[in-house]
Amino acid sequence: MTAATVSPGALPVKATGPRAPGWWGMVSVIATESMLFACLFASYIFLMGSIEAFGAEGGKYPPLGLTVPMTVLLLSSSVAMYWGERGIRRGDQMRLRIGMAVSFVLGVAFLVLQAIEYSHKHARPSTSAYDSLFYTITFTHGVHVFVALLMSGVTQVRAWLGHFTERRHLAVQNTGLYWHFVDAVWIVVFAVLYLSPRFWHR
Repeated sequence: MTAATVSPGALPVKATGPRAPGWWGMVSVIATESMLFACLFASYIFLMGSIEAFGAEGGKYPPLGLTVPMTVLLLSSSVAMYWGERGIRRGDQMRLRIGMAVSFVLGVAFLVLQAIEYSHKHARPSTSAYDSLFYTITFTHGVHVFVALLMSGVTQVRAWLGHFTERRHLAVQNTGLYWHFVDAVWIVVFAVLYLSPRFWHR
């Protein structure tokens, strides 16, 4: 994206994409949060190879019955968010509103299913090293989903107030960046915590 059109000789006062300081601010936040999750995953890998009794008690790992729908919901929310982002780039405000609303509902549904999963899980953080990391990583990710929902909520209010146009939509871009980041992290969470134990535990 390019800076907003201004008269010759005037300094631009609004910009989107890589030319906007706010965009770089969000990229920096995502880079920092990526390091946080990298440390958590590194701890998981380190303990998995260092502690003989690392696995969940009795070899009972989280079932995939809820996790697969959770994954589908979260990835679908990214599709809806991207669809809305593409809409505002073309000046379609209603498409932005619908896309963000759908992604918001799917994000809320994800957190509801995660709460249900917690309620069905008998193990606690003190049960084993695996369970401790399971709760730490999934709860940390859940907090990030909640923050993404807050960002989306504020952006949606602004969208309904007509604050965004095809040239002015930095807040939408930043919300989308963070939303897609959170969804990408979940793919790693799903692979590491839910799928990998089923292979190395055998």
